[in-house]
Amino acid sequence: MKKYLYPLVVLCLSLSLLACGQAADGSQTGDTQTEAAPFTEVDYAAAVKLDMSSDSVKQEVTVRAFVDGDTTHFHVPTSVSSSGVLKARYLAINTPESTGKIEEWGKAASAFTKEKLSSAVSIVIESDDGNWNLDSTGGRYLVWVWYKTATDTEYRNLNIEILQNGLAIASSAANNRYGSTCTAAIAQAKTMKLHIYSGQKDPDFYYGEAVELTLKELRCHPEAYNGVKVAFEGVITRNNDNTVYVEAYDEETDMYYGMAVYYGFGLTGEGLNILSVGNLSRIVGTVQYYETGGTWQVSGLTYRQMKPDDPGNIQKISDGHTGAFRLITPETFAEGKVTVETEEGSEAFGFAALAMNTTVSMENLTVRQVYTTSSTESSSYGAMTLTCEADGKTITVRTNVLRDASGDLVTAEAYEGKVIDVRGLVDYYDGTYQIRIFTTDDITVHS
Repeated sequence: MKKYLYPLVVLCLSLSLLACGQAADGSQTGDTQTEAAPFTEVDYAAAVKLDMSSDSVKQEVTVRAFVDGDTTHFHVPTSVSSSGVLKARYLAINTPESTGKIEEWGKAASAFTKEKLSSAVSIVIESDDGNWNLDSTGGRYLVWVWYKTATDTEYRNLNIEILQNGLAIASSAANNRYGSTCTAAIAQAKTMKLHIYSGQKDPDFYYGEAVELTLKELRCHPEAYNGVKVAFEGVITRNNDNTVYVEAYDEETDMYYGMAVYYGFGLTGEGLNILSVGNLSRIVGTVQYYETGGTWQVSGLTYRQMKPDDPGNIQKISDGHTGAFRLITPETFAEGKVTVETEEGSEAFGFAALAMNTTVSMENLTVRQVYTTSSTESSSYGAMTLTCEADGKTITVRTNVLRDASGDLVTAEAYEGKVIDVRGLVDYYDGTYQIRIFTTDDITVHS
């Protein structure tokens, strides 16, 4: 090729590359690639406005109990609900579970709702039409929840705010009063890859083989988890005979729920420290029916010291806690009923059955009779069963073997015919719910 042809060849090549949108150095030119418009985040919770003159029903309320991300109980006038409480299920959204089986992002959604409403100076609930409408369970009302954090600000729609933060999936989101905004909020959360739509792991969720649940769920439906490895959180309140007793509070029912956890002889060192009384701990073990006692328990606990963050481990969360020892009446203990709301509807339980293994206290019990285990060959030699009476109800109190400050065995004479206060665990024996006492400090004698 002649020398004068080389510049011509280079020029032609450069023009060819530019025509294809590529410079001679390999970079893209700006003429052939359309730049995407910049993304602008929209605050959809503020985009909709609360119209107090519209045809929907509205009521200013205060919070009675936080349940989870999409369920709250509100104080309302008796003209709205005869009980003075309205159990609200948020319209258009379905947040992950945090009160039964715990799901990814469920705790985050619950915390988000609680944070927003706890800081509110005013909360208004609104129906989707001219009536207060029940959900499919028949126990909760479907509502929009509005709140504001200062008197001089406008109300924000919490349902839509939860959607735009990616903390809920849609639940008939398009077929309601604010449907188009709900749909847009979900689309934005997906675009921004927030929480549920992030593709990331939830830092508050344990990704192990155990079923994550609450003590409430386990106590209400133990048969459903028979032989299943489960994980839950609770405060260690007592340690006796290689068994710890764990309890946790549920705001919806205003109840404590508990479980006996048998750790046997397989734990040492840090594993045992995790189960110290006063710790809030994460328990991982297998549910089983304890035939001898006729009760449910969790066993099979493990702690791998070389892998402390293993989701199969028991884990200490914090310390410095105490048992609730909630004061209850003899009537509540003997005859009380508790209604628990589930996705399927309402379930009724006896109070004592639901309070199994939780700490309670009771006052002014008159001890009518004391039975003492008398067989010297029995490990429970000296343990007592106190038959007590109060307010026309019979209450059974069962003690461990008790010794006084001098180490002497405490006998029936210390309590028979006396009026006492007790602090113990709800227990079950031979078809009867009773209060179990572990030390002499658990009984106060009045006379």
